[in-house]
Parts: sequence; C-alpha cells; structure tokens
Amino acid sequence: MESRSYYTYIVRCSDGTYYTGVTNSYERRVLEHNEGKNPKSYTFSRRPVTLVYAAEFTDIYEAIECEKMLKGWSRKKKEALMNGDQKALQFLSKRKYVQGALIKINRAPHVALRGSAGS
Repeated sequence: MESRSYYTYIVRCSDGTYYTGVTNSYERRVLEHNEGKNPKSYTFSRRPVTLVYAAEFTDIYEAIECEKMLKGWSRKKKEALMNGDQKALQFLSKRKYVQGALIKINRAPHVALRGSAGS
C-alpha cells in the first residue's frame, strides 16, 4: 500500500503577509490560491501568492499539528524557518520545530530542494 503525502505550506502574499495551510498537493493548492475562486478567502485580495515553504508528512494529523504550530509563530521565526537559518530559529524557539521533511523552494519557479528539517 502506497503512503500518501500531506504538506504544511506557507505562501507569501503580494502584500508581504504569509498564509499557512495544509494540503495533499502544494503545487495544486498554490494554483488554486492564485486562481482566486473564493472571494472570502484570505489570499483572494492578496494575489499573486508565492510558495516559500513546505514540509512533507505521511500523517495528516501531524501536518495539521504543524500548521497550528506555525500559525502561532512570529513572522521572524517563520522567516528563519523558510531561510533555513538554524541559529536564528533556535534563538527564536522555545521548543523544537517541524519534524517533517523540509522542502525549501528556490527562487526559480517549480524547483524544490529536499532536506531534513531536523538536521
């Protein structure tokens, strides 16, 4: 049986704010945000959005827990995570961060680098 992947993701909105969510396809979800089908959604008036972070999980509940945790983080702490700045993240942290696999998004579109979030 093939395991499914779930992602906690962060997009940067056109106004510089961040939106955090959970999905089973971050590529599709970013496209949906940018299509703007729901006028009541946070990202609707803040398009376009750009994917800046995604963490992969095999358990949906872990992805949801990560989303909740990230939503409670300060902007600086989220940016330290997105930039892979371990020292700043440790300085800003009271507890360890994401246990899932870190996916850092390059500046080039559609290019993802995979690495371990715990290392």
